[in-house]
Amino acid sequence: MARQLDEQIAGRFPVGQRLRVLDVGMGQGTQALRLARAGHKVTGLERDQKMISAAREALAAEPEGIRERMRIVEGDGQDTGVHFLPGSFDVVLCHGVLMYVEDPDSLLAGLARMLAPGGLLSLLVRNGDALAMRPGLYGDWAGALASFDTTAYRNRLGLDVRADRLAELTATLAGIGAPLHAWYGVRIFTDAAADGAELPADVETLLAAEERAGRTDPYRSVAALLHLCGVRG
Repeated sequence: MARQLDEQIAGRFPVGQRLRVLDVGMGQGTQALRLARAGHKVTGLERDQKMISAAREALAAEPEGIRERMRIVEGDGQDTGVHFLPGSFDVVLCHGVLMYVEDPDSLLAGLARMLAPGGLLSLLVRNGDALAMRPGLYGDWAGALASFDTTAYRNRLGLDVRADRLAELTATLAGIGAPLHAWYGVRIFTDAAADGAELPADVETLLAAEERAGRTDPYRSVAALLHLCGVRG
């Protein structure tokens, strides 16, 4: 996903431009820190105290120049308008958040308002068109059959959450003024890997295969996750 995001940023903004980035639901700050290291000015918005603590600890270990380029704001993704002015950011990330939001339309509209004209909105969502893949790969045939007619599922944390369908999100992005520009699949060959599994010796080859599949039909359509990139008109 990081490679996909970098590709979109490189295609939209001049080389060397320091971008204003908002990471909504930043978690432990993996992407926020990565972009701060690349020279961008990053704001991370997070409400979970454990994630905030982890992000602050990771940020504290960075050199001063990187620490100065990143700030952490405690808050909910639904309240971006409370914390920031419209058009304040060149890039807005919302990765792994929508599955926890019952009605994402208002959240997405708020995110689009944060973008300056021409800004990039990056979403990572559970693929509602391929929910049967994971139980099928595990040999859970009843679970696979039950997944065809729903967007509800139970994630690896044991939480009941929801997935999004590409066609519906495409329509939503068009409606909020940030129409879909590109989309990718994420975790196509590796979704059945156990959490915490050791990286293989040929991890770079694995990543190259995942990246190629993530931009190639029909493989990207059955990915566990979808990475959607919209552009503010």
